[in-house]
Amino acid sequence: MLDIQKIRADFPILTQKVNGKPLVYFDNGATSQKPQIVIDAEVRYYQEINANIHRGVHTLSQLATDAYEASRGKVKEHINAKFAHEVLFTSGTTHGINLVTNGFASILKPGDEIIVSSLEHHSNIVPWQMLCEKTGATLKVIPMNEDGELILEAFDALLSENTKVVTVNHISNALGIINPIKYIIEKAHAVGAAVLIDGAQAVPHLKPNVQDLDCDFYAFSGHKMCGPTGTGILYGKEAWLNKLPPYQGGGEMIKEVTFEKTTYADLPHKFEAGTPNIAGGIVLGTAIDYLNNIGFENIQQYENELLEYATKQLLEIEGLKIYGTGKNKASVVSFNIDGIHPYDVGSIIDKLGIAVRTGHHCAQPIMNFFCIPGTIRASFSFYNTKEEIDSMVEAVKKAKTMLS
Repeated sequence: MLDIQKIRADFPILTQKVNGKPLVYFDNGATSQKPQIVIDAEVRYYQEINANIHRGVHTLSQLATDAYEASRGKVKEHINAKFAHEVLFTSGTTHGINLVTNGFASILKPGDEIIVSSLEHHSNIVPWQMLCEKTGATLKVIPMNEDGELILEAFDALLSENTKVVTVNHISNALGIINPIKYIIEKAHAVGAAVLIDGAQAVPHLKPNVQDLDCDFYAFSGHKMCGPTGTGILYGKEAWLNKLPPYQGGGEMIKEVTFEKTTYADLPHKFEAGTPNIAGGIVLGTAIDYLNNIGFENIQQYENELLEYATKQLLEIEGLKIYGTGKNKASVVSFNIDGIHPYDVGSIIDKLGIAVRTGHHCAQPIMNFFCIPGTIRASFSFYNTKEEIDSMVEAVKKAKTMLS
Protein backbone atom coordinates (compact mmCIF):
# COMPACT_ATOMS: atom_id res chain seq x y z
CA MET A 1 0.00 0.00 0.00
CA LEU A 2 1.21 3.51 -0.84
CA ASP A 3 1.48 6.23 1.77
CA ILE A 4 -0.22 8.84 -0.40
CA GLN A 5 0.19 11.75 1.99
CA LYS A 6 3.92 11.04 2.29
CA ILE A 7 4.16 10.86 -1.50
CA ARG A 8 2.21 14.09 -1.93
CA ALA A 9 4.66 15.82 0.38
CA ASP A 10 7.35 15.09 -2.23
CA PHE A 11 5.57 17.37 -4.74
CA PRO A 12 5.74 21.02 -3.68
CA ILE A 13 3.32 22.22 -6.37
CA LEU A 14 0.47 20.20 -4.85
CA THR A 15 0.32 22.49 -1.81
CA GLN A 16 -0.53 25.61 -3.76
CA LYS A 17 -3.92 27.15 -4.44
CA VAL A 18 -5.43 28.05 -7.81
CA ASN A 19 -8.10 30.73 -7.85
CA GLY A 20 -8.19 30.51 -4.08
CA LYS A 21 -8.93 26.78 -4.12
CA PRO A 22 -6.60 23.84 -3.38
CA LEU A 23 -5.04 22.67 -6.63
CA VAL A 24 -6.45 19.42 -7.98
CA TYR A 25 -4.12 18.44 -10.80
CA PHE A 26 -5.72 15.98 -13.22
CA ASP A 27 -3.73 16.86 -16.35
CA ASN A 28 -1.04 14.23 -15.83
CA GLY A 29 -1.49 12.91 -19.37
CA ALA A 30 -0.08 16.21 -20.63
CA THR A 31 2.75 16.43 -18.12
CA SER A 32 3.36 15.05 -14.66
CA GLN A 33 4.39 17.09 -11.65
CA LYS A 34 7.96 16.83 -10.36
CA PRO A 35 9.05 15.65 -6.91
CA GLN A 36 11.49 17.78 -4.94
CA ILE A 37 14.26 15.22 -5.48
CA VAL A 38 14.03 15.79 -9.24
CA ILE A 39 13.96 19.57 -8.87
CA ASP A 40 16.96 19.41 -6.53
CA ALA A 41 18.89 17.17 -8.92
CA GLU A 42 18.54 19.68 -11.76
CA VAL A 43 19.69 22.54 -9.55
CA ARG A 44 22.59 20.45 -8.25
CA TYR A 45 23.84 19.76 -11.77
CA TYR A 46 24.09 23.46 -12.58
CA GLN A 47 25.55 24.32 -9.17
CA GLU A 48 28.17 21.58 -8.99
CA ILE A 49 28.94 20.03 -12.39
CA ASN A 50 27.79 22.19 -15.32
CA ALA A 51 30.10 21.24 -18.19
CA ASN A 52 29.84 19.78 -21.66
CA ILE A 53 30.12 16.03 -22.06
CA HIS A 54 32.26 13.58 -24.02
CA ARG A 55 34.67 16.30 -25.13
CA GLY A 56 36.69 17.52 -22.20
CA VAL A 57 39.59 16.08 -20.23
CA HIS A 58 38.94 18.39 -17.29
CA THR A 59 37.28 17.11 -14.14
CA LEU A 60 33.86 18.74 -14.51
CA SER A 61 33.47 17.43 -18.06
CA GLN A 62 34.33 13.95 -16.89
CA LEU A 63 31.85 14.20 -13.99
CA ALA A 64 29.11 15.38 -16.34
CA THR A 65 29.89 12.62 -18.84
CA ASP A 66 29.86 9.97 -16.14
CA ALA A 67 26.51 11.19 -14.78
CA TYR A 68 24.96 11.40 -18.26
CA GLU A 69 26.08 7.92 -19.24
CA ALA A 70 25.03 6.54 -15.85
CA SER A 71 21.55 7.85 -16.59
CA ARG A 72 21.61 6.09 -19.97
CA GLY A 73 22.47 2.92 -18.08
CA LYS A 74 19.52 3.43 -15.74
CA VAL A 75 17.17 3.72 -18.71
CA LYS A 76 18.71 0.61 -20.27
CA GLU A 77 17.99 -1.38 -17.11
CA HIS A 78 14.55 0.17 -16.65
CA ILE A 79 13.28 -0.85 -20.10
CA ASN A 80 15.44 -4.00 -20.25
CA ALA A 81 17.30 -3.04 -23.41
CA LYS A 82 20.03 -5.44 -24.44
CA PHE A 83 22.71 -2.75 -24.82
CA ALA A 84 23.12 0.77 -23.43
CA HIS A 85 23.93 2.04 -26.93
CA GLU A 86 20.39 1.08 -28.00
CA VAL A 87 19.17 3.93 -25.74
CA LEU A 88 19.18 7.33 -27.47
CA PHE A 89 18.51 10.59 -25.65
CA THR A 90 15.97 12.81 -27.42
CA SER A 91 13.91 15.87 -26.60
CA GLY A 92 10.78 13.72 -26.32
CA THR A 93 8.55 11.21 -28.06
CA THR A 94 7.95 13.44 -31.08
CA HIS A 95 11.70 13.79 -31.64
CA GLY A 96 12.16 10.03 -31.41
CA ILE A 97 9.41 9.26 -33.91
CA ASN A 98 10.73 11.85 -36.37
CA LEU A 99 14.23 10.38 -36.05
CA VAL A 100 12.88 7.00 -37.13
CA THR A 101 10.73 8.32 -39.98
CA ASN A 102 13.68 10.31 -41.29
CA GLY A 103 15.74 7.13 -41.34
CA PHE A 104 13.08 5.17 -43.21
CA ALA A 105 13.03 7.81 -45.96
CA SER A 106 16.10 6.10 -47.40
CA ILE A 107 14.53 2.63 -47.15
CA LEU A 108 10.92 2.87 -48.33
CA LYS A 109 9.78 3.06 -51.93
CA PRO A 110 6.50 3.41 -53.85
CA GLY A 111 4.20 0.47 -53.15
CA ASP A 112 5.46 -0.02 -49.60
CA GLU A 113 2.87 0.31 -46.84
CA ILE A 114 2.91 1.81 -43.34
CA ILE A 115 0.21 0.86 -40.83
CA VAL A 116 -0.82 3.22 -38.04
CA SER A 117 -3.81 3.00 -35.73
CA SER A 118 -6.83 5.26 -35.49
CA LEU A 119 -5.93 5.86 -31.81
CA GLU A 120 -2.72 7.75 -32.49
CA HIS A 121 -1.57 11.13 -31.24
CA HIS A 122 -0.81 13.50 -34.11
CA SER A 123 2.91 13.03 -33.44
CA ASN A 124 2.55 9.41 -34.53
CA ILE A 125 0.46 10.27 -37.61
CA VAL A 126 1.93 13.38 -39.22
CA PRO A 127 5.58 12.21 -39.47
CA TRP A 128 4.43 9.04 -41.24
CA GLN A 129 2.25 11.04 -43.62
CA MET A 130 5.25 13.22 -44.43
CA LEU A 131 7.31 10.06 -44.99
CA CYS A 132 4.69 8.72 -47.40
CA GLU A 133 4.79 11.98 -49.35
CA LYS A 134 8.57 11.70 -49.64
CA THR A 135 8.75 8.03 -50.60
CA GLY A 136 5.48 7.19 -52.34
CA ALA A 137 4.59 4.69 -49.62
CA THR A 138 0.94 4.27 -48.60
CA LEU A 139 -0.53 4.86 -45.14
CA LYS A 140 -3.04 2.31 -43.86
CA VAL A 141 -5.12 2.74 -40.69
CA ILE A 142 -6.28 0.15 -38.14
CA PRO A 143 -9.92 1.04 -37.32
CA MET A 144 -11.40 1.24 -33.83
CA ASN A 145 -14.76 0.26 -32.34
CA GLU A 146 -17.22 2.19 -30.18
CA ASP A 147 -15.38 1.14 -27.02
CA GLY A 148 -12.19 2.75 -28.29
CA GLU A 149 -10.46 -0.57 -28.93
CA LEU A 150 -8.58 -1.47 -32.10
CA ILE A 151 -10.28 -3.99 -34.36
CA LEU A 152 -7.61 -6.66 -34.60
CA GLU A 153 -9.33 -8.61 -37.36
CA ALA A 154 -9.06 -5.52 -39.54
CA PHE A 155 -5.40 -5.16 -38.60
CA ASP A 156 -4.74 -8.76 -39.63
CA ALA A 157 -6.40 -8.06 -42.98
CA LEU A 158 -4.23 -4.98 -43.57
CA LEU A 159 -0.96 -6.89 -43.16
CA SER A 160 0.80 -8.05 -46.31
CA GLU A 161 4.25 -8.49 -47.80
CA ASN A 162 4.07 -4.78 -48.66
CA THR A 163 3.85 -3.81 -44.98
CA LYS A 164 7.19 -2.32 -43.97
CA VAL A 165 6.35 -0.47 -40.76
CA VAL A 166 3.64 -0.83 -38.13
CA THR A 167 3.35 1.87 -35.48
CA VAL A 168 0.86 2.16 -32.62
CA ASN A 169 0.74 3.76 -29.21
CA HIS A 170 1.04 1.58 -26.14
CA ILE A 171 -1.71 3.57 -24.38
CA SER A 172 -4.06 6.09 -26.00
CA ASN A 173 -3.51 9.59 -24.68
CA ALA A 174 -7.11 10.60 -25.45
CA LEU A 175 -8.97 7.54 -24.13
CA GLY A 176 -6.58 5.67 -21.86
CA ILE A 177 -7.07 2.41 -23.79
CA ILE A 178 -4.15 -0.02 -23.45
CA ASN A 179 -3.44 -1.55 -26.84
CA PRO A 180 -2.52 -5.23 -27.31
CA ILE A 181 0.91 -4.31 -28.58
CA LYS A 182 2.52 -7.71 -28.11
CA TYR A 183 -0.05 -9.24 -30.49
CA ILE A 184 0.49 -6.39 -32.95
CA ILE A 185 4.28 -6.77 -32.80
CA GLU A 186 4.16 -10.53 -33.39
CA LYS A 187 1.79 -10.19 -36.34
CA ALA A 188 3.84 -7.39 -37.89
CA HIS A 189 7.08 -9.32 -37.56
CA ALA A 190 5.44 -12.32 -39.22
CA VAL A 191 5.29 -10.31 -42.47
CA GLY A 192 8.75 -8.78 -41.96
CA ALA A 193 7.62 -5.32 -40.85
CA ALA A 194 9.44 -3.14 -38.33
CA VAL A 195 7.45 -1.94 -35.31
CA LEU A 196 7.61 1.38 -33.47
CA ILE A 197 5.69 1.78 -30.22
CA ASP A 198 4.76 5.24 -28.94
CA GLY A 199 5.16 4.74 -25.21
CA ALA A 200 4.61 8.33 -24.08
CA GLN A 201 1.44 7.55 -22.12
CA ALA A 202 2.61 4.14 -20.91
CA VAL A 203 5.85 4.90 -19.08
CA PRO A 204 4.21 6.83 -16.19
CA HIS A 205 2.15 3.74 -15.37
CA LEU A 206 4.27 0.68 -16.20
CA LYS A 207 7.75 -0.58 -17.01
CA PRO A 208 8.05 -1.55 -20.69
CA ASN A 209 10.22 -4.62 -21.24
CA VAL A 210 11.44 -4.03 -24.76
CA GLN A 211 13.13 -7.41 -25.11
CA ASP A 212 9.99 -9.23 -24.04
CA LEU A 213 7.84 -7.07 -26.31
CA ASP A 214 10.39 -7.55 -29.13
CA CYS A 215 9.55 -4.13 -30.57
CA ASP A 216 12.09 -2.57 -32.92
CA PHE A 217 11.65 0.96 -31.57
CA TYR A 218 10.06 2.35 -28.40
CA ALA A 219 9.79 6.12 -27.88
CA PHE A 220 8.78 8.03 -24.76
CA SER A 221 9.08 11.39 -22.98
CA GLY A 222 10.62 12.19 -19.62
CA HIS A 223 8.22 14.94 -18.61
CA LYS A 224 5.29 12.54 -18.34
CA MET A 225 7.14 10.37 -15.80
CA CYS A 226 8.17 12.99 -13.25
CA GLY A 227 11.24 14.03 -15.27
CA PRO A 228 12.15 17.35 -16.88
CA THR A 229 10.54 18.74 -20.01
CA GLY A 230 12.63 18.52 -23.16
CA THR A 231 13.82 15.01 -22.36
CA GLY A 232 12.98 11.69 -23.94
CA ILE A 233 14.25 8.31 -25.03
CA LEU A 234 14.22 6.40 -28.27
CA TYR A 235 15.05 2.73 -27.84
CA GLY A 236 16.04 1.01 -31.05
CA LYS A 237 17.35 -2.47 -31.73
CA GLU A 238 21.05 -2.31 -32.53
CA ALA A 239 20.57 -3.79 -36.02
CA TRP A 240 17.97 -1.16 -36.94
CA LEU A 241 19.94 1.76 -35.53
CA ASN A 242 22.98 0.64 -37.51
CA LYS A 243 20.85 0.45 -40.65
CA LEU A 244 19.30 3.92 -40.37
CA PRO A 245 21.30 6.99 -41.44
CA PRO A 246 21.95 9.83 -38.96
CA TYR A 247 19.07 12.19 -38.30
CA GLN A 248 21.12 15.38 -37.85
CA GLY A 249 24.65 16.39 -38.72
CA GLY A 250 27.04 18.28 -36.47
CA GLY A 251 29.31 17.71 -33.53
CA GLU A 252 29.45 14.50 -31.50
CA MET A 253 27.86 12.31 -34.20
CA ILE A 254 31.00 12.16 -36.34
CA LYS A 255 34.06 9.95 -36.36
CA GLU A 256 36.14 11.94 -38.86
CA VAL A 257 35.38 15.02 -40.96
CA THR A 258 37.18 16.20 -44.08
CA PHE A 259 35.82 18.35 -46.90
CA GLU A 260 35.86 15.26 -49.08
CA LYS A 261 34.04 12.84 -46.76
CA THR A 262 32.60 12.45 -43.26
CA THR A 263 32.35 9.18 -41.36
CA TYR A 264 29.93 8.73 -38.49
CA ALA A 265 30.41 7.78 -34.87
CA ASP A 266 29.28 4.49 -33.43
CA LEU A 267 26.00 4.10 -31.54
CA PRO A 268 24.53 5.90 -29.69
CA HIS A 269 26.45 9.05 -30.66
CA LYS A 270 25.58 8.67 -34.34
CA PHE A 271 22.09 9.96 -33.48
CA GLU A 272 23.02 12.50 -30.79
CA ALA A 273 24.34 15.53 -32.68
CA GLY A 274 25.27 18.69 -30.82
CA THR A 275 25.21 19.57 -27.14
CA PRO A 276 22.28 17.69 -25.60
CA ASN A 277 20.03 18.60 -22.68
CA ILE A 278 22.69 17.32 -20.29
CA ALA A 279 20.94 18.29 -17.08
CA GLY A 280 17.66 16.86 -18.34
CA GLY A 281 19.24 13.56 -19.33
CA ILE A 282 20.89 13.16 -15.96
CA VAL A 283 17.77 14.13 -14.03
CA LEU A 284 15.60 11.75 -16.07
CA GLY A 285 17.59 9.02 -14.36
CA THR A 286 16.70 10.55 -10.98
CA ALA A 287 13.01 10.49 -11.91
CA ILE A 288 13.22 6.84 -12.96
CA ASP A 289 14.87 5.98 -9.65
CA TYR A 290 12.09 7.79 -7.79
CA LEU A 291 9.35 5.89 -9.61
CA ASN A 292 11.07 2.56 -9.13
CA ASN A 293 11.43 3.25 -5.41
CA ILE A 294 7.66 3.66 -5.23
CA GLY A 295 7.22 0.55 -7.37
CA PHE A 296 5.29 0.28 -10.61
CA GLU A 297 3.12 -2.56 -9.31
CA ASN A 298 2.06 -0.28 -6.47
CA ILE A 299 1.48 2.57 -8.89
CA GLN A 300 -0.66 0.44 -11.20
CA GLN A 301 -2.78 -0.96 -8.40
CA TYR A 302 -3.46 2.42 -6.85
CA GLU A 303 -4.14 4.18 -10.15
CA ASN A 304 -6.59 1.43 -11.12
CA GLU A 305 -8.46 2.14 -7.89
CA LEU A 306 -8.61 5.83 -8.81
CA LEU A 307 -9.85 4.96 -12.30
CA GLU A 308 -12.62 2.69 -11.03
CA TYR A 309 -13.69 5.22 -8.41
CA ALA A 310 -13.74 8.16 -10.83
CA THR A 311 -15.62 6.17 -13.47
CA LYS A 312 -18.32 5.18 -10.98
CA GLN A 313 -18.71 8.68 -9.54
CA LEU A 314 -18.82 10.43 -12.90
CA LEU A 315 -21.36 8.04 -14.40
CA GLU A 316 -23.80 9.05 -11.67
CA ILE A 317 -24.05 12.47 -13.34
CA GLU A 318 -27.05 12.47 -15.68
CA GLY A 319 -26.14 13.11 -19.30
CA LEU A 320 -22.44 12.32 -18.84
CA LYS A 321 -20.82 9.97 -21.34
CA ILE A 322 -17.38 8.39 -21.05
CA TYR A 323 -15.37 7.72 -24.22
CA GLY A 324 -12.99 4.80 -24.17
CA THR A 325 -14.84 2.05 -22.35
CA GLY A 326 -12.62 -0.86 -23.29
CA LYS A 327 -11.63 -3.41 -20.68
CA ASN A 328 -7.91 -2.59 -20.50
CA LYS A 329 -7.35 1.03 -19.51
CA ALA A 330 -4.85 3.27 -17.80
CA SER A 331 -5.97 5.92 -15.31
CA VAL A 332 -7.65 8.26 -17.80
CA VAL A 333 -11.32 9.24 -18.00
CA SER A 334 -12.39 11.13 -21.11
CA PHE A 335 -15.97 12.39 -20.99
CA ASN A 336 -18.59 14.91 -22.12
CA ILE A 337 -21.95 16.15 -20.88
CA ASP A 338 -24.84 16.20 -23.35
CA GLY A 339 -25.34 19.58 -24.96
CA ILE A 340 -22.35 21.26 -23.28
CA HIS A 341 -19.03 22.08 -24.95
CA PRO A 342 -16.06 20.52 -23.12
CA TYR A 343 -14.16 23.82 -23.13
CA ASP A 344 -16.93 25.50 -21.16
CA VAL A 345 -16.85 22.80 -18.48
CA GLY A 346 -13.06 22.96 -18.26
CA SER A 347 -13.10 26.74 -17.88
CA ILE A 348 -15.61 26.68 -15.05
CA ILE A 349 -14.00 23.91 -13.04
CA ASP A 350 -10.62 25.65 -13.41
CA LYS A 351 -12.12 28.49 -11.36
CA LEU A 352 -12.66 25.85 -8.66
CA GLY A 353 -9.02 24.76 -8.74
CA ILE A 354 -9.52 21.66 -10.93
CA ALA A 355 -6.96 21.21 -13.73
CA VAL A 356 -8.18 18.95 -16.55
CA ARG A 357 -7.49 18.93 -20.27
CA THR A 358 -10.19 19.82 -22.80
CA GLY A 359 -10.17 19.61 -26.58
CA HIS A 360 -9.14 17.01 -29.12
CA HIS A 361 -5.92 16.07 -27.24
CA CYS A 362 -3.91 16.05 -30.50
CA ALA A 363 -6.04 13.09 -31.56
CA GLN A 364 -8.54 14.59 -33.99
CA PRO A 365 -9.27 11.30 -35.82
CA ILE A 366 -10.64 9.87 -32.55
CA MET A 367 -12.91 12.87 -32.07
CA ASN A 368 -14.07 12.63 -35.69
CA PHE A 369 -14.94 8.97 -35.11
CA PHE A 370 -17.21 9.90 -32.22
CA CYS A 371 -18.50 13.02 -34.04
CA ILE A 372 -17.55 15.32 -31.17
CA PRO A 373 -15.36 18.46 -30.99
CA GLY A 374 -13.35 17.11 -28.07
CA THR A 375 -13.64 15.75 -24.56
CA ILE A 376 -12.91 16.64 -20.95
CA ARG A 377 -9.97 14.46 -19.95
CA ALA A 378 -9.08 13.73 -16.34
CA SER A 379 -5.80 11.83 -16.15
CA PHE A 380 -4.69 10.55 -12.76
CA SER A 381 -1.31 9.86 -11.18
CA PHE A 382 -0.19 8.03 -8.08
CA TYR A 383 -0.10 11.28 -6.09
CA ASN A 384 -3.81 11.98 -6.66
CA THR A 385 -6.56 11.01 -4.20
CA LYS A 386 -10.19 9.93 -4.15
CA GLU A 387 -10.98 13.12 -2.25
CA GLU A 388 -9.67 15.09 -5.22
CA ILE A 389 -11.92 13.05 -7.50
CA ASP A 390 -14.87 13.96 -5.27
CA SER A 391 -13.92 17.64 -5.68
CA MET A 392 -13.83 17.25 -9.45
CA VAL A 393 -17.20 15.49 -9.56
CA GLU A 394 -18.80 18.26 -7.50
CA ALA A 395 -17.21 20.87 -9.75
CA VAL A 396 -18.51 19.13 -12.88
CA LYS A 397 -22.00 19.01 -11.34
CA LYS A 398 -21.80 22.74 -10.63
CA ALA A 399 -20.63 23.45 -14.17
CA LYS A 400 -23.48 21.39 -15.58
CA THR A 401 -26.01 23.35 -13.54
CA MET A 402 -24.55 26.67 -14.66
CA LEU A 403 -24.38 25.71 -18.35
CA SER A 404 -27.68 23.85 -18.71
